[in-house]
Amino acid sequence: MGRKNRTEDYIEEEKPDVMRELLGMLVYVGIVLAVTFLIITFVGQRTHVSGESMENTLDDGDQLIVDKVTYRFHAPERYDIIVFPFRYKDNTYYIKRIIGLPGETVQIVDGEIYINGEVLQESYGREVMQDAGLAAEPITLGDDEYFVLGDNRNYSSDSRDPSVALIHRKEIVGRAWLRIWPLSSFGILKHQ
Repeated sequence: MGRKNRTEDYIEEEKPDVMRELLGMLVYVGIVLAVTFLIITFVGQRTHVSGESMENTLDDGDQLIVDKVTYRFHAPERYDIIVFPFRYKDNTYYIKRIIGLPGETVQIVDGEIYINGEVLQESYGREVMQDAGLAAEPITLGDDEYFVLGDNRNYSSDSRDPSVALIHRKEIVGRAWLRIWPLSSFGILKHQ
């Protein structure tokens, strides 16, 4: 009887290249962080409403997504709800509604808002304003200036207050776009 040559089939188990896997994971995490940074910087960011100055539109504790893209393509409009930094405290942002646009003259008399001498017909204010502040006298807005008010006007620090005053276009971070919390109020915010 002859002997048969027999070859054994076997699979050699490759040992994982730990360095290659670690490098791959680091590249993946780096890409995720870079994309996240780009989105937060140029597209949108989450913000938290603190206080009652925008009631009944926005409530204390609401979580929002701010759209940072829209104003790259067109100018802010009257009644847009915008986010901008507070000038006197780092990492503090205000959220208010645009009332006066560049080139307009704004004045508040007996709780009524006048734009270029005519009463502004709007229904965002929660109640009649008690204090006209800086707007007791006519304020003419510059080419890049906006006059903003909170919807809860008697409990809002806004363009009537010297610490806020007029908002310049470059200061506007973005437009409040989507309420994500509480879930019962989830949805796109209506501005107009």
